[in-house]
Amino acid sequence: MSVKAKYQPVLDLGLKLGIKDGDVSEESGILKIKGMASTQYEKNILWDKIKEIGGEKPSDIKANITVEDDSVYHRHTVKSGESLSKIAKHYYGDPMKYTKIFDANTNILKNPDVIHPDQVLVIPNL
Repeated sequence: MSVKAKYQPVLDLGLKLGIKDGDVSEESGILKIKGMASTQYEKNILWDKIKEIGGEKPSDIKANITVEDDSVYHRHTVKSGESLSKIAKHYYGDPMKYTKIFDANTNILKNPDVIHPDQVLVIPNL
């Protein structure tokens, strides 16, 4: 199996995330990828997929992934049935950090218990 085939799920994820300025090459059995993720969260997702396939410190891939907007961790579009605590659990692993999300979005949110589908929320860096 070629190294590119091994990491094909990473390349597919990059396409799904809309990674910009992407480039992929293979040299001497090492896959070299580069591109720009929209947010740190998307970069982290790519690295998690790389480590899932290649281990904690893979030696057969070199990735240079930059972040376009480092002022936020991510921008989240609210889906039906979500709450700030559910969103906080997804991004931070802790539902009690919902206040951080609320505080970053007081320009569009007046009550942390009221969010609506299709609102785009800033998920701040911690």
